[in-house]
Amino acid sequence: MSEELQQEAASVFEDRLWHHNGWEARVIKNEDDDGWAVAMTQDGQAEPSLVGPWTMGRDKKNPKPLDVSAFNTLVKTAHEVMRRHEQHLAAQLHKDIQILVNGSRVTISLDIEPDEDNPSATLTATAEDGSELAKVRVRPDHSLSRASAQRWAEAGYPPPGEE
Repeated sequence: MSEELQQEAASVFEDRLWHHNGWEARVIKNEDDDGWAVAMTQDGQAEPSLVGPWTMGRDKKNPKPLDVSAFNTLVKTAHEVMRRHEQHLAAQLHKDIQILVNGSRVTISLDIEPDEDNPSATLTATAEDGSELAKVRVRPDHSLSRASAQRWAEAGYPPPGEE
């Protein structure tokens, strides 16, 4: 059976649960009040990517059933939330600052490698032409600012502790 047919066979289309194309939408009771919420979870993930309010049905007691339009909108929104989260994480793990050194523009980059057991970070100085001027390992909590980058460059790009 083709992968597409297998996915279709594994799809679920119920009033409060849709599972299709790697995503699950589950309508759940909102614990904070009398309303309902919908949780979007991507296959393989333990936690939902998105949880949001869900519309009440006509009886004002039960949730409105899921439908194809709502499901597609929820998948699109969950993808967007995940993309923004990944961008935020990338921004936390990489930072660039441009400084002038002897009249030339130099980019100082801090790249953090998250690791539960042994996190690390690298500080790199790159010239305008792309050539690497220096590369040193630093603590993962190293604080990169324009002033610290300028001091590092003016000191000749020494390894940490040798400034």
